[in-house]
Amino acid sequence: MISISLALTAAFLFALGAQFSRLGLQHASSAQGALIQITVSAILFWLFSPFFIERYFWLAPVALLFAAMGVFRPFLSSRLAMAGNKRLGPTITSTMAGISPLFGVALGVLALGETLTTNIFIGATGIFCGVTLLSWRDRNIPRGWPLWALLLPLAAAFIRAVTNLFAKLGMESLASPYFVSLVGTTVATAVAFSVTRRSLDMALLKNGGARWFIMTGTCYALAMLALNTALSQGRLVAIAPILACAPLFSLFLGFTVFG
Repeated sequence: MISISLALTAAFLFALGAQFSRLGLQHASSAQGALIQITVSAILFWLFSPFFIERYFWLAPVALLFAAMGVFRPFLSSRLAMAGNKRLGPTITSTMAGISPLFGVALGVLALGETLTTNIFIGATGIFCGVTLLSWRDRNIPRGWPLWALLLPLAAAFIRAVTNLFAKLGMESLASPYFVSLVGTTVATAVAFSVTRRSLDMALLKNGGARWFIMTGTCYALAMLALNTALSQGRLVAIAPILACAPLFSLFLGFTVFG
């Protein structure tokens, strides 16, 4: 139940962060937003690292795996997700992120030898049907986004599923969800800064756009820590589908809080 509660918490925080990033994207590009968001996450992890990190963690061979993961998640996955968020909106982007559990279930069964239960199969099928309905075009209702834009959050979902698998495998050698999050966001920040620094617009600090990405980074940092902790304690095939609750949270927040 602890891993399930953590996965639900992660899903809510990912949805809340998507809403904040949508507001920030009204003032900046997805690349700039991803840079600020990832940097904030890394700073938060470093601030509290003395309480959770031991020196010998850095000498563990698996630290290289966690560093390599940071290039893909959160750097590449965040940029793809924000690009999709700008074109599709937070609800559809979060729903497309619900594809990730399908990848997660498949990887859990094939790579980890976990058992696929009937409930998990039904839930995964429901996710697939929901995404199919989203991509269906009604001739009487114009769609405000191109169909190819669905590939942006879909690619981000695949990257997250693969890195979740490697995170779970890595934590079998070094069971520190905090260290996984710290290394990943630190590497992602370095990569994002090297790619985006020339296009960073300092006007974001004046027009208020940066504050939304700061809030996004805070939400995503907490979500990542909750997710990694859940992965260290539970099964991938059980945790991955729970993350698909993010679209429900995003839809609820969109109607009740963000209009």
